[in-house]
Amino acid sequence: MHPSLAAVETAMVSIRRSQTRRALARSGPASGVDPAVFDVVDAVEGLRDRATVTAVAAALDVAQPRASKLVAAAVEAGWVRREADQDDGRRSLLVRTPAGLALCERVHAARRARFAAATAGWTPAEVETFAQLLTRFVAGLTETAGQRH
Repeated sequence: MHPSLAAVETAMVSIRRSQTRRALARSGPASGVDPAVFDVVDAVEGLRDRATVTAVAAALDVAQPRASKLVAAAVEAGWVRREADQDDGRRSLLVRTPAGLALCERVHAARRARFAAATAGWTPAEVETFAQLLTRFVAGLTETAGQRH
C-alpha cells in the first residue's frame, strides 16, 4: 500500500469533521435551516428529475420512513414541493421551489468562495489538476463503496 494513503486518510477525516451538519447549521447561507432538511434539498438537486422519496432515502443513506419525514419537513418549510409523475400516477416527484433554488445558490456560492480562499495561492493549473484528481478519487470511492477490504 502506498505510504501517501495515510496522508489522504488524515485529510479526508479532517474534511469530514469540518463539514459536519452542525457546522452547516451554525453559520453561513443555510444558518437557521435544519441541516437534515437541507440534506433533502441538496439530494433533490443532485437527483434532478428522478427525485422521489425512495431516491432521497438512497441518496441520504436513511430508511424510507426517515426520508418520508425529512421530505415532509422540506415541503412544509417551503424548500421542496411534490409534483405528480406524468409517467406513473402512483408516484410523486420532488422539485425544489424558488426558495429551495435560492437556498442552493447561496450555499453553492458560499462553498465556492471558501474553496477559492483555500486555493488562493495555487496556480490555475494546480486548481484544475486538483479538481480532476478529486473528482476521479470521489468516483473511485463511489465505485468501491460496497466492497470490503
